[in-house]
Amino acid sequence: MLAAIKQALAIAAINLGSLRNRLGASSVIVVGIAGVVGVITAMLAMAEGFQQTLEGAGRTDQVVLLSTGSSDEMSSGITRDVVDIITSLPDIARDAENTPLASPEVYVVSNVPKRTTDTDANMPVRGVTLAAPELREDFAIIEGRMFQSGRNEMIVGRSAVEQFKGLDMGSVLSARGSQWTVVGIFSTGGNVYESEAWVDATVAQTAFRRGNVFQSIRLRLEHEDAFDEFIAALETDRRVQVNAMRETDYFTKQSQALSATIRGFGFAIGLIMAIGAIFGALNTMYSAVSARKVDIATLRALGFGSFPVVTSILLESLILALAGGILGGLGMYFILNGYTISTLNNATFSQVVFDFMVTPELLLSGIVIALLLGLIGGLLPALRAARVPIAVAFRDF
Repeated sequence: MLAAIKQALAIAAINLGSLRNRLGASSVIVVGIAGVVGVITAMLAMAEGFQQTLEGAGRTDQVVLLSTGSSDEMSSGITRDVVDIITSLPDIARDAENTPLASPEVYVVSNVPKRTTDTDANMPVRGVTLAAPELREDFAIIEGRMFQSGRNEMIVGRSAVEQFKGLDMGSVLSARGSQWTVVGIFSTGGNVYESEAWVDATVAQTAFRRGNVFQSIRLRLEHEDAFDEFIAALETDRRVQVNAMRETDYFTKQSQALSATIRGFGFAIGLIMAIGAIFGALNTMYSAVSARKVDIATLRALGFGSFPVVTSILLESLILALAGGILGGLGMYFILNGYTISTLNNATFSQVVFDFMVTPELLLSGIVIALLLGLIGGLLPALRAARVPIAVAFRDF
């Protein structure tokens, strides 16, 4: 076996040494597989960025509450008296003034023109209490100040400012028939909240005609293990009809549908391109084998076995495929990684701003796909080369 491996490596070295004479044909494999890996990596990076933007906003010790039967904030409604009952329950964390760390919130969407296309898109406008920043990890005002309670003032997320027009400091934004002055820009570490605009919840209820109703409640538990006890306390009070879930589970559920769609679309396109890349590899390797069949026959006549011949051709195909995988993966990394776009979140019908994330895991997956394509594309030509009778190869010459 060791001798066969040495023979295979020797033949592979000869084959690779002759690649310079076959650059045009060999580039078909490299470019074709690079295209497949690039497309799949791009789509997966989009799905990964969207998923991380949503899921990065959640904490296991925080709870999101919606009205019974609602799966998202758009369709939820919780009255003030229910809010008071919920925030008086045990197991809720409290601040230094012994006030529950809870924020009943209003949620609407408003049409705002995008910077790049001038077309309107749904931007989330969230009415929050002053406890909201403490319930958002890494919240920070990076420009301006926090809005003042009781005023038509607004703070906007950093990503929203980059994607939408009319959100610069000092601008006056018309949202759902009311005017809001932008007094601050905030950051939350790159998660989904940076796609939103925040206003005072009480003012929002009046401006958006929500009466005494909120769309959701966010609160922090004393510790993450208190979730079951908190749910049990909710269920014992028949006045409270809400769905409660950990914040992490809430965002995971929101991200699943669109992420799955993006991944499925990417793999569908990648599969079509992969079929073309395989045929390109087959054609290239068949041509290479045909051009070198006399050389292969000579090696076999000198005592080289079929296994070294098959292995050497597969190695050549795999190396070309590896080059294509690296080219496609790194190309997408340098072009797309960190590139900011926005898309519609089907769960809330609003725009979410996020960055493409080309992770090391995606790059590794791309290389694995490339090697698989190279293996498929090189196997049949390799087997054919090993099966051609020596006498036939010399006769054709």
